[in-house]
Amino acid sequence: MTAERLNIISLIEGCKKNDSKSQHIIYDKFYGKMMGVALRYFKDYDTASDVVQESFIKAFSKINQFEGEENFGGWLKRIVVNHSLDQLRKNKKVSFTSEDELQHQTYDDKSEDLSYYSGINMNQILEAVHELSDSYKTVFNLYVLDGLTHKEIANVLGISEGTSKSNYAKAKKKLKTILSNRFNL
Repeated sequence: MTAERLNIISLIEGCKKNDSKSQHIIYDKFYGKMMGVALRYFKDYDTASDVVQESFIKAFSKINQFEGEENFGGWLKRIVVNHSLDQLRKNKKVSFTSEDELQHQTYDDKSEDLSYYSGINMNQILEAVHELSDSYKTVFNLYVLDGLTHKEIANVLGISEGTSKSNYAKAKKKLKTILSNRFNL
């Protein structure tokens, strides 16, 4: 076990004892990464910051549920993603296209020519993602950036698997249009 991993385990144990110094160190260590996660769902920095703050509060209140065998960053990220989704639902900012099946449209990520995107950096792509509707952005983030399957997305969002696939395909099409227009591709 690495020294870094031992240090995290030690800090988590401190958090379980409600030690504010351990909480502060964990907060400082993971804030930037978690803010990056929240900013994928919210363009507004203040909203994303509130989500991260509330997620840390939730994480510290549920720290005893954390199993030491799992990755703490991954556990915390799940809390931020779930809280982001809760906020989107609460504010009714997400409405999904209710298509249960993609008709005559298949999308195979593995066959896409990625050279199309050469010269575009990740920040530029993320800026384009923020131009998507909240529903498209949510499905895109969950599928591409958080690695959920369409079945998992359907369960998390309370939509059908086909609706998830449809929203993802439409998000990719819209992103391609945004990037094509912006970079004359």
